[in-house]
Amino acid sequence: MGKQLQTVAAMACMKSLLMIFNIVFWLSGIAILAIGIWMEVELYKYMEMSTEFCGTAPYVLIGTGSLIIVIGSFACCCTVKGQPVLLYVYGAFLAIVFVLEFGAGISIFAYRSKLTEGFDKGLTQAMMNYRNDSAHLAEDFDLMQETLQCCGNEKPTDWLNLIPAQPIPTSCCIRENCDTEMPDQIFSQGCYRKIVDFLNANIGIVAGVALGIAFFPLIGVILSCCLASIINKTKYEQMA
Repeated sequence: MGKQLQTVAAMACMKSLLMIFNIVFWLSGIAILAIGIWMEVELYKYMEMSTEFCGTAPYVLIGTGSLIIVIGSFACCCTVKGQPVLLYVYGAFLAIVFVLEFGAGISIFAYRSKLTEGFDKGLTQAMMNYRNDSAHLAEDFDLMQETLQCCGNEKPTDWLNLIPAQPIPTSCCIRENCDTEMPDQIFSQGCYRKIVDFLNANIGIVAGVALGIAFFPLIGVILSCCLASIINKTKYEQMA
């Protein structure tokens, strides 16, 4: 009888731990989903300037975050019901999430290096198409210059060295209504170095968070399998 009580106590403890894990895991899904949306909404404007731009990275995070939210909700039901089969299935799902998150973190790190390599050529191409392409590109380029306080690719005169030459945009102005022909009234630093530093810092944080969170589901795999094992043990002891 004492052994059976110990098993029941262990099962209650494991259920509590797994429920706490499920809540934290569910919240991590919201965080990953938010990061993916932020990358798509905010970083997209900068990333598309690179010739190596690929729009799949944010969607990987959005998809992974959504999957975690769904699995986290399902997990709470599994924990409450205490069905070993469902708990093993949950553990398998967590293992898949671990692989997805770990792969996403590694791919973002690799993508960061590839992305920055294409900015030199990409910025020059964007400048050449600045007045001929869609307003979307011009708006994004203006936003980049205003936000990062930069002008041109390597320097402001890059606009004048284009073939054909183009006037320096007003988004290069330090203050409103400036004379873009006056060097002291426009941003002196080029955008290449600034945008690379900006993306390296932000994508590095995203990749680091993705890799850090990736190992978290392994805790859930252990907890769910242990709880399933204890439940099976309890049933065996009751039959004995």
